[in-house]
Amino acid sequence: MNVFVLNLPTRAELNPALTQISTLIEAAGVMTIVIAALVATLSFLFGGLSSGDWRGALRLYRANLGRGILLGLELLVAADIIGTVAVTPSLANLAVLGGIVLIRTFLSFSLEVEIEGRWPWARLAAPREEKPEQL
Repeated sequence: MNVFVLNLPTRAELNPALTQISTLIEAAGVMTIVIAALVATLSFLFGGLSSGDWRGALRLYRANLGRGILLGLELLVAADIIGTVAVTPSLANLAVLGGIVLIRTFLSFSLEVEIEGRWPWARLAAPREEKPEQL
């Protein structure tokens, strides 16, 4: 009888690659936040100087900065999940991951409220308004 056997790598063989992947995603999350902050700041300065409407430029700045932070946080959560669950699975690490995800979820929720200017459940009831121009 001819049996087809897959030679899958062991956890010990996968851990170095998963650790590197987690680190790369983490670095991408940090770089996303840094680049978004730089681009939003330059856009704020250019918009404020060109139009003289510093209040409008500040509103747009906060929205763009918040979007960049949200995207970076999503990448950081993905890196934490890979690093905690795939590389070093244990109940203690899972509890730490749960705490990190809760904190980052709260931050994401707070930023979303800040960007939109209303609660997520109020979005459906509120009349549609034009969103400010974004990056």
